[in-house]
Amino acid sequence: MIGQLTGLLIDQDDKDRCLIDVHGVGYIIYVSSRTLARLPRPPEIAKVLIETIVREDAILLYGFADGQEQAWFRLLTTVQGVGVRMALAIQSVLSPDELTTTIMTADKASLMRASGVGVRLATRILTELNGKVATNSDSIISLSPINQILQNEDLTIISDALLALEGLGFRRVEAQPVIGRIIKRLIEQNESVKLDFVIREALRELAR
Repeated sequence: MIGQLTGLLIDQDDKDRCLIDVHGVGYIIYVSSRTLARLPRPPEIAKVLIETIVREDAILLYGFADGQEQAWFRLLTTVQGVGVRMALAIQSVLSPDELTTTIMTADKASLMRASGVGVRLATRILTELNGKVATNSDSIISLSPINQILQNEDLTIISDALLALEGLGFRRVEAQPVIGRIIKRLIEQNESVKLDFVIREALRELAR
């Protein structure tokens, strides 16, 4: 199995593929548009983590800019109905941090921004991945035994805070990681999570 490739980035298309030359061998690698945007412009040296998918008729390589993206790819493809191309489509519109918050707040609308994800599949993703997001990002609440477990009221506060900030004109993609950091800090300090405090602190950070 190939775990990582480092070589000369020869070419990349506008959607989901790039070609990397490693000692004279050209590897076609499928990537999300988000990963593609993080690669250097050809011809430059590039490094990508690789997930090798072996099928009866082909061996396909999927590339990731970092370990978080790769971990999310593996997690998404455990969901029934989410194949490798669908996982890349989801990762093209949502970063690892955004995916974490999307799952934890049951945000169907964000998942449905990905091409091919409808209401039924978005619901299945949220249902199957609920409670499994801690291993993919540390920018929001950790669910490991050394930290407090999120209670239902905490999840409600996250959702309500996002709605409040969106109502004030902030984009969800900007507000999600800020709210995550604030709530994580409160839980680590063993302090109660209050909606008005979270919104006030988030506004203070976003105003910067």
